[in-house]
Amino acid sequence: MTVIRPGAIIGLLGGGQLGRMTGYAARSLGYDVHVLDPDPACPARAIASRVVTAPFGDAAAAADLASGVSVVTLEIEQIGRDALNAVSAVVPLRPPASAVIIVQDRLRQRTWLDANGFPLGAWRPVVSATEAETVVATLGRTVLKKPVGGYDGRGQTRVSRAADAADAWRSLGSGPVLAEQFLDLELELSVLVARREDGQLISYAPAINHHEAGVLDWSVWPASLPERVTRDAREVAEGIASAMGIAGLLAVEMFVTKDGRLLVNELAPRPHNSYHHTERAASTSQFEQCVRAVCGLPLGSVDVLRPGAIANLLGDLWESGDPDFDAALTVPDVRLHLYGKTSARPGRKMGHLSAVGSSVEEARGKVLRARDLLARRAATNR
Repeated sequence: MTVIRPGAIIGLLGGGQLGRMTGYAARSLGYDVHVLDPDPACPARAIASRVVTAPFGDAAAAADLASGVSVVTLEIEQIGRDALNAVSAVVPLRPPASAVIIVQDRLRQRTWLDANGFPLGAWRPVVSATEAETVVATLGRTVLKKPVGGYDGRGQTRVSRAADAADAWRSLGSGPVLAEQFLDLELELSVLVARREDGQLISYAPAINHHEAGVLDWSVWPASLPERVTRDAREVAEGIASAMGIAGLLAVEMFVTKDGRLLVNELAPRPHNSYHHTERAASTSQFEQCVRAVCGLPLGSVDVLRPGAIANLLGDLWESGDPDFDAALTVPDVRLHLYGKTSARPGRKMGHLSAVGSSVEEARGKVLRARDLLARRAATNR
């Protein structure tokens, strides 16, 4: 394993908010940061000494980024295969291209998880209108998802009747889609694993996540769960990270169904929205842990310092101009994290609020109260 020590330059594929926050952590540890992103005004520009402005599929631009750094990692998985291979030919890419390629296609991801024995709900690949009708007739209530792209609830649709399945399939582009049986959920959780190239790994306690319209609304950490669920969730996540050969971070989103099953939902080989509270609540934030893992440094402690919570701030709050954040910051222990995005639109993640407390319930109450105050003030400005 090649260890990349402080003073070196880290390359980031992706310059969004996750790249920005990872870059802050890298600079704190003494690294320089270069970024590739198609947006010349990407959020990570604020922390990068060099930004390569190019599409994520541009292999020549990716090789250019790699030529000036010691290691490359990513903050978004939708990087073109040629670009991933171009980086790998120059410097270590962590996580490896093989893992990223599995994750970035939902059908490929499901096939890999099934083949490796990890728990999943019932699913089928669908490539035609007739298949869509047959699958919905078999599975009952079904969620159809585009295999590539589409996140935060986009690129998917729910179908309850086989008679509606063909139209639903066509609405997603009439191409291959993933069909998943609709599950009766008790809760949604995630586990974040940090793993070095030499196989050393550590996992954070699970987080509990709440979504609205497919977008993460709030998250609390550590999750108050039965010991068995916590143990099994960490074992599943660590097993996936090891089997996939992850070097860096892997977030594993999971479901707990009302009948007690623990099932994998989706994977993300990067920092994750549901672990933003580790900046304040954990001994080592997910962003510092990412830098440690991809550079081969000793992994940091994942001990809980205090229970924490985050609440996302979406672009809807900016509809009538910048919200007045003063009201939110009157709530004790609440901090504001803005991502430096130059334009807001409905559903776009513009920032988040974080809080700590004596319990996750107290921390969650603080961020939700602060966001409610912010939203009320934003509403009065309209």
